[in-house]
Amino acid sequence: MKIQAYAAHGPSMPLEPFEYEPQPPELPPVQVEIAISHCGICHSDLHLLANDWGFTQYPLVPGHEIVGTVTRLGSAVKSFREGQRVGVGWEAGSCGECFYCLRGDENLCSNWRGTCTHGYGGYASAIRVDGRFVFSIPESLDSERAAPLLCGGTTVYSPLAQVVRPAMHVGVVGLGGLGHLAVQYAHAFGCEVTAFSTSPDKEAEARRLGAHHFINTREAGAVEKAASTFDFIISTVSADLNWGDYLNAVRPKGKLCIVGAPPSDVRLPTFPLILGNRSVFGSPIGSPSTIREMLEFSARNGILPMTERFPMARVNEAVDRLRSNQARYRIVLVN
Repeated sequence: MKIQAYAAHGPSMPLEPFEYEPQPPELPPVQVEIAISHCGICHSDLHLLANDWGFTQYPLVPGHEIVGTVTRLGSAVKSFREGQRVGVGWEAGSCGECFYCLRGDENLCSNWRGTCTHGYGGYASAIRVDGRFVFSIPESLDSERAAPLLCGGTTVYSPLAQVVRPAMHVGVVGLGGLGHLAVQYAHAFGCEVTAFSTSPDKEAEARRLGAHHFINTREAGAVEKAASTFDFIISTVSADLNWGDYLNAVRPKGKLCIVGAPPSDVRLPTFPLILGNRSVFGSPIGSPSTIREMLEFSARNGILPMTERFPMARVNEAVDRLRSNQARYRIVLVN
């Protein structure tokens, strides 16, 4: 069976029709074959296409926010059935034997396998994936809205679920593809939520999504005025910030979490860390168990990304729209 896909053959080259034969030809016992109906375009796909991180292998078929239907099951896979609607995120495999895998943190395995970094991804008609990294999609989640949750959703849900408690004051930096989901999750957790944005015209939208307060970071001194206000701040933007101001905005014993990768290394003042017992950490995607929890939580609380849809054949147009920061806020390709 040949899989039809769209691939880039070099850094920042356009995606072109591409086909490949899955290897090995027979379906391995642990794998699931999925006919893809929807695939989100994640900002990580842009980095992979440009080889910004230095490990892209071409031809590259991007895509790791995948929803589709099971067409075949390996003999060892018992948790799914043919015809079932399922999803796949960033991770498609791990060693299954290390300390982190054995305790359920497969996302921290040093031998992880990426859906579109160690194989061909979801800008395609079908995909084969290790069944441990395939997820049932709750019935109430529409496929177009479910797809971005499989990477964007879990990226912000995972650190929030680890740290925040009801009544905490949470700050969300950025109201884009990640931030507009983080605001919804923090609100659903029962937190007091403040959105930070460089776009004052997004205030009404931030409040509609669940923010109680809004800070226009283009206003001089706006972040500094919020000193010692937040129990937890999550930065979702891929930009260099004045990290000292955001660290000072965290209360003593509070935490600053970075999930958006800035272009430069993060530099922080030492004394606010020491004297305030503050901490700074990063967070990748969630583990498989966290992704399952996130999907159920999203379905139960009506947390949905704002999406735009494009036919798979218009993939280059869709990628260009995200690259030019015109998307509001997640783009989904549809077969």
